[in-house]
Amino acid sequence: MSNLALFPIVIPLIFAAILMLFPKKLHMQRTVAIAGVVTTLASALILFSKVNSDGVQAVTLGSWPAPFGISMVSDMFSVLLVLSSTIVTMFVLFYSIPTIGVKREQSFYYPAVLFLMTGVNGAFTTGDIFNLFVFIEVLLMASYALIVHGGEKPQLRESIKYLLVNIISSALFVSAVAYLYSVTGTLNMADLAVKIPQIEAVGILTVIAVLFLVVFGFKAAIFPLYFWLPGSYFAPPMAILALFGALLTKVGVYAIMRTYTLFFTMNTGFTHELLAIIAILTILAGCVGALAYFDVKKIIIYNIIIAVGVILFGISQMNAAGVEGSIFYLVHDMLIKAALFLLVGILTVIFGTSDLRKMGGLIKNYPVFGWTFLVAAFGLAGIPPLSGFPGKLLIVQGGFEGTHFWGSLVILATSLLVLLSVVRIFIYAFWGEPARIKTINRKHYLSMFVPTAILVALTVVLGAGAELFMPFISDAGEVLLNPSLYIDAVLKE
Repeated sequence: MSNLALFPIVIPLIFAAILMLFPKKLHMQRTVAIAGVVTTLASALILFSKVNSDGVQAVTLGSWPAPFGISMVSDMFSVLLVLSSTIVTMFVLFYSIPTIGVKREQSFYYPAVLFLMTGVNGAFTTGDIFNLFVFIEVLLMASYALIVHGGEKPQLRESIKYLLVNIISSALFVSAVAYLYSVTGTLNMADLAVKIPQIEAVGILTVIAVLFLVVFGFKAAIFPLYFWLPGSYFAPPMAILALFGALLTKVGVYAIMRTYTLFFTMNTGFTHELLAIIAILTILAGCVGALAYFDVKKIIIYNIIIAVGVILFGISQMNAAGVEGSIFYLVHDMLIKAALFLLVGILTVIFGTSDLRKMGGLIKNYPVFGWTFLVAAFGLAGIPPLSGFPGKLLIVQGGFEGTHFWGSLVILATSLLVLLSVVRIFIYAFWGEPARIKTINRKHYLSMFVPTAILVALTVVLGAGAELFMPFISDAGEVLLNPSLYIDAVLKE
């Protein structure tokens, strides 16, 4: 029993509560928020070291034995995501200081970000399906505050759609949990993995599995449930958009990956076949959107949808290559999406618009910025040796090793479309006739660019040093492919 699993959840919660006490003290807000994220990162690194050396860490709250108490479980998969989400949040906070605006900073912006991190880390760590619902609601409540933060008209308009979709999906979530409990008599994920194979009513369980796919599909923005995402994510400021794009859909993706490998495995011929088809349709739908728009924010937003499809296709294969590829690509996508949104944010500040057709010639004034953007763009598309390549290669390999070679061919073909969508930004914004740009104080520019460039550098390290990271990815994949490791850690804890 190790309480370390709770630290990345409890620390941001405590710091967020402290920040609520003095919203108008700007310097204190910034200092305490950054201290909170750095402390959370330190605890996540310690937890990562513990999981790496001692295996899956589980703690059941209230001194109740599992499955009666609420279990919190840190395996290599969850701790990698906790670490990635904390790193992203830290860099977004550094980027927020010069960009988000004093008015927003003094209106509970930093507490909302830390509450969001509490919900995200909790969702990645919980070992109880109802507790997953609770943590998703925590992060959603924080996201409701952030999406309307500042009260601009587009934010208020789009927040209604965002709110309604999430209320409906949350109601479906509670219904799905009730159905699952009525059939199995438990909500502990490890206990579900033990009891579901013993139940003969495979048809009912398959219906419940599909219902959970719909619930998590709303959160992850899979086809055709992604309709809410482009408009809702377009409205808030870029720092908030970077957080949403990097973290929120990934919670839905994580939930599908966890449930569809741990206990919804009783009818893989139907459920995982359905998941593979939906994943490919999600990729194709995202490609259409990414190529259709001339707005830099919309292009990257649609690339979120493409990545969700790629990750879910890998997990649907249920083989070592596909699962490990999905985990690697998920970590990569959290980092690269945050970096690209921050880079696009700098572009919109310099040009005063997000319309590509009103940009041009920036490479003369900002060459380092231009080439940094190109590196991030290549990383997103999966150009070797950058971080998008190893994960995508393993996912494609998983498709060829399984029965869905056609899906692997689609992923390879759409990689070129992803490359086209982001290189188009590079060509329009940095080449051609110079467009009118705003004069930006160099200190202000560097305060935006430096954290963004470090985040891009991290993705380069992840790709170029993939061989160093693969043992951790393999450990994470082993837990998903061999649920007994997870089950034993929780029920024998």
